[in-house]
Amino acid sequence: MKIYVDFDDVVTETARRLCGIAHEMFGRNVAYDDVFEFDLRKSLSLDDAQVGALMERAHSEPDLAAYEETPGATATLAAWLAGGHDVTVVTGRPSSTHDGTCRWLERRGLGSIPVIHVDKFGRELAVMFNSRDYVVTLEDFYRMRFDFAVEDSPIALGHLARLEGCRTAVFGRPWNAGTKMPTPAFRRCAGWGDVDAFFRETAARRE
Repeated sequence: MKIYVDFDDVVTETARRLCGIAHEMFGRNVAYDDVFEFDLRKSLSLDDAQVGALMERAHSEPDLAAYEETPGATATLAAWLAGGHDVTVVTGRPSSTHDGTCRWLERRGLGSIPVIHVDKFGRELAVMFNSRDYVVTLEDFYRMRFDFAVEDSPIALGHLARLEGCRTAVFGRPWNAGTKMPTPAFRRCAGWGDVDAFFRETAARRE
C-alpha cells in the first residue's frame, strides 16, 4: 500500500518540545495536555513575532535533531517498509527543514523514506515550488494517491478528505480531540498500536 505519514506530533513529540521552548524563550508555562488549539498564538499565548522566533528556534538544526520519537513510530514504520509498503513522510514543515528531517530518519534506520513538503498551511513562498522537487503545492497534492494516512492536524484532515480511497488514522492529540471525523474513512487512534491495527485492517480489506 501507498502510505502517507505526517511528521510532527505523529513521528515526533513536537508539541511537547515547543512547550519547552516557549518556556525557555518567553516564560510561558503551558502543559502539553493544555495545548487545545493547533494555532500556537492561542495555545501558547504568543504574538506573531514570538511565534516566528519560536519556530525559527524549533526549526534550527540542533532542535530538529533533538525531537523525541513518538513511542512506537519508528518500529511501526520499519515494519511497514519490511512488509513491502511504500511509505512517504508528508510534512507541513517548511522546506528549509528538509535536510534536518531526513537526517532524523536516517539516524533511526529510516533513511529510505522520502520526505515531501506539502504547503498544508499556506507558508511556502511560490518560488520554492519551482526550485525544490520535494516541495508540493496543495493542487498537486490533491492529484496524488494514498491508500492510508496518519495525520494529527485538523487542517490537514480536510486536505486528506479530498483524496479518494484514502483511509486515515487520526493520531489523537489534545488539539484534535473535538474535531469531527470528515468521513467514515477517518478513525481516531490513541497511539501507534491503534494506528497499526487500523492499517492492518485496511490492508486486509484490499487483499
